[in-house]
Amino acid sequence: MPRNLPADPRPLTGEPLSIDLLNTRWIDAAGYHDLLDGVGGLAIWLGSTPVRDALGEMNAPADEDTLDKLLQARTALDGLVRTVPAFGDDALRAANAVLDRGRIHRSLRPDGPATEIRVDLPSWGPAWTAVEDFLRLLADRPERVRPCANPECILHFYDVSKNGTRRWCSMAGCGNRAKAMRHYRRTGRG
Repeated sequence: MPRNLPADPRPLTGEPLSIDLLNTRWIDAAGYHDLLDGVGGLAIWLGSTPVRDALGEMNAPADEDTLDKLLQARTALDGLVRTVPAFGDDALRAANAVLDRGRIHRSLRPDGPATEIRVDLPSWGPAWTAVEDFLRLLADRPERVRPCANPECILHFYDVSKNGTRRWCSMAGCGNRAKAMRHYRRTGRG
């Protein structure tokens, strides 16, 4: 992956891979944005450090085929987060269609146990890994997968706070806006 890519423009990065994929769409003062509206944005996403770390040795090209498969995974994840914990049939079908394209292969080697992800085609790697990551979050703490409490925000996060009470994608962004609105309403200025 080339290192001379433009900076990732998204307001929230660093979430687990599945949530990071969902957050390739966002809304700000300039309107609606979709990082995955073309292979250029796909290259930015694939080149970001958290995504590279999550994908490890898996190499998928930043091309239309990988983009199409990643958009399938994002659609599946979007359906899942909207219906946690009682998943709708469409969301389950979409997620399982992506998961059917790969598997975890375990083996024992002279140096010890090994785990390898095997996918039908390299272009399935990022999509499969993102949906598999969501399964990990569900197995750990499904109630911690949340949308931002700002009704005008479409970002999601995985709450890793000690007491599990995080409400905002970002306290500096949506959290501060909510606090300011409460203040203005209280003081009669809003």
